[in-house]
Amino acid sequence: MRCLNPFPIPDEPDPDLQSVVSLWNELRRAENGMPFGDDLRFSDLPKLSARPFVLSVFTLPERFRFEFLDEGLQETAALAGRFIDEISIDTSFSYLRAQSSATLEAGEPTFLRITEDSGRSFGRLLLPMWGNGQINTLLGAVNISR
Repeated sequence: MRCLNPFPIPDEPDPDLQSVVSLWNELRRAENGMPFGDDLRFSDLPKLSARPFVLSVFTLPERFRFEFLDEGLQETAALAGRFIDEISIDTSFSYLRAQSSATLEAGEPTFLRITEDSGRSFGRLLLPMWGNGQINTLLGAVNISR
């Protein structure tokens, strides 16, 4: 029995995050449910209005590695090439491992909104991409709102 996605995307995501969803949809081939990871060009990502990042997916054991991070994300240089479980998590990446696992298990996009004690909130989107017979890439984006 299949469960509903625990992190569903809202019907109308923030406009900044919608640009990432649009790119993901444009990369899809024919009637495929998701695009192929090798169709994603990192050079297209800085043009997005949200702060994008890309994770490589590894299985057995399940791990996620940062391959690309937007300059606007904190500690960008320190995170590139590192696994999620190797870093100290800041607010932008809170619950990222859980959301990444849920995206992989659901096989569909996920969305998470977190509000800090200060009242500042952010939305994070993860979009799965296919390769080598499995989901091997997650395209992510963070949108911080005040």
